[in-house]
Amino acid sequence: MTDVRQESLASLLGGRGGALDASLPPLAFVAGWLLFGHSIGAGAVVAVLCGVAIGVFRLVRGEKPRAVLLSVLLVVAAALVALYTGRVEDFFLIQLLSNVASALAWAGSIAVRWPFLGLVVGTLLGQKTRWRRDPALLRAYSVASWAWVGQYVLRVAVFTPLWLDAQVFWLATLRVALSWPLQIVCILVSGWLLKRALPEDHPGFRHPRVPESAS
Repeated sequence: MTDVRQESLASLLGGRGGALDASLPPLAFVAGWLLFGHSIGAGAVVAVLCGVAIGVFRLVRGEKPRAVLLSVLLVVAAALVALYTGRVEDFFLIQLLSNVASALAWAGSIAVRWPFLGLVVGTLLGQKTRWRRDPALLRAYSVASWAWVGQYVLRVAVFTPLWLDAQVFWLATLRVALSWPLQIVCILVSGWLLKRALPEDHPGFRHPRVPESAS
């Protein structure tokens, strides 16, 4: 029987995904801002063009149009915020606020006993909510979801003082460092926590132990 100790959670959730792509428009924004005399408008245009180019590449690669469109719209929204406020650091404001919201949402999902990690993995495996009727697996997903809360809290803790101090270069640099590398670490840590939280005799996250009366 497949066991969480033999099958990595990372193999199911994947690694970089679109996180690397999402880190490139901020770099393009800062590069455009620098090259064109600290012009937020120029930085915005370069960032949007970069986002569109990445979107076309992802479409050619076969990714879902909805996900690609959302990523491009987020770049456009970030550029519009910076243009509206006239503050270059505000290009990173949406990203900062989204991490705050994500940390609260993941923590809330644990509090109400519907951990997001279980929902994501259960959906990918076609289990729907069967995993939630397995007390051991419900507890394990709750424990492992804290790694994701930690990921978002770390970003907020790093980005907030940099945004307040208008440290644009560090915001762009750490946006890259805290995108796909941090996500890979988060997936590995959550997989380890899931493994540790499950009882030794549990068949693994692919095989929820659901009481016959609940099947």
